[in-house]
Amino acid sequence: MSKVKNLVVAQSGGPTCVINSSLRGVIEASREFENIGTVYGAVHGIEGVLKEELIDLSAQSEEEVALLRYTPVAGSIGTCRYKLREKQVEDFERVIEVFKAHNVGYFLYNGGNDSMDTANKIAQLAQQRGLDLIGVGVPKTIDNDVGDAAFQLIDHTPGYGSAAKYWMHTVQYANEENKGSCPADPVLVMQAMGRKIGYIPAAARLADPKRQMPLQIYLAESPCSLEQLTDNVNASLKQNGRCVVVISEGFNIGSLGEVKDSFGHTSFSSSQITVAQAVVNHLNKVGIAAKGAARCNVAGTDQRHSMAYASIVDLDEAYRVGQKAVELAATEQGGFMSTILREPGMIYNVRYDRVPLPDVANSERTFPTDWIASNGYDVTDDFVKYAMPLVGEEMLTLPMTGGRQRMTQFAPIFAEKKLPAYVPQADR
Repeated sequence: MSKVKNLVVAQSGGPTCVINSSLRGVIEASREFENIGTVYGAVHGIEGVLKEELIDLSAQSEEEVALLRYTPVAGSIGTCRYKLREKQVEDFERVIEVFKAHNVGYFLYNGGNDSMDTANKIAQLAQQRGLDLIGVGVPKTIDNDVGDAAFQLIDHTPGYGSAAKYWMHTVQYANEENKGSCPADPVLVMQAMGRKIGYIPAAARLADPKRQMPLQIYLAESPCSLEQLTDNVNASLKQNGRCVVVISEGFNIGSLGEVKDSFGHTSFSSSQITVAQAVVNHLNKVGIAAKGAARCNVAGTDQRHSMAYASIVDLDEAYRVGQKAVELAATEQGGFMSTILREPGMIYNVRYDRVPLPDVANSERTFPTDWIASNGYDVTDDFVKYAMPLVGEEMLTLPMTGGRQRMTQFAPIFAEKKLPAYVPQADR
């Protein structure tokens, strides 16, 4: 691809503290390649491509682009949960039409496993239609579930380190609260994201690696029933007088009136009752082995947008995978996702490489069973050794103006629309 072609970058799925750091990496790295022309951001992911809503990122000031490092979630160009399914032939054709109309030769999709599937399908279709398009994936998800159980495709996904840091500090604060108020509220149940995989609730152990707190952690994969959980909590109450429980939103306690999103994933935060509330209701109904009552905290999207807890390591690595994705695209290495691979040895170090999109498309890494403690409500030291380097040792210093955080505010400079208006198939 010797001619100058434009680049479209889009974001999909749940955002993270560091998703904009990857976007910054894409924008700034694109300036280094003469064969990349204008960089466009698709507003709200693939929906922005379908609707031909492309914001000109090359026209934005360097200051606003630099501030992406400190700007959480996807307010800059937006994200979506719109899935391109095989039967949506018109949608796929529309994507190709938009890319042709705007001389797009590079498409970068930042997201999780479903997003890698979309990037792969679009790249394949473009080749079939004779469009000179290179598709590259940029990894992102706080769940850390992209890749394989052997960590050969990717060691960890950008976004996870910051979610882990959030839980590390949140549990520290919650333990102080529980310690101070335990005569009245001896049990605190905290719900963490993690539909089917336990990396996020597992990060609670980073708050107490020496196991000095009366902390119990229940992953979606934990081999405990609600009755066993009750016995475990009461045992802690008898021994310590209090108990802090971190539980996955996917922990199996029966039906919650689950609501599904457009990807078919359970959206626990939209369901009729939360796991944490159900557990607290059960504990208070059957009775706990101490005076007072159990209570719960249910964290929501703050797990992925609390910028004050963002990991500096995570921010740096997210930036690098954005850069790497541009390098792959500009050097005609399409059909790959940029990736992070951990180097062996005592000193934490990573390298940035590539993996084939088909290998990660719709992949779903599981939490290693040997990282779940034998008691069923903790994780092992091997997990702590894996996760601790990802959170870093420093807190992020945020730019402030008038006491408020200064975040990116892109100017509304859009590509001129060249095609008729279009309504995505799933919205008709």
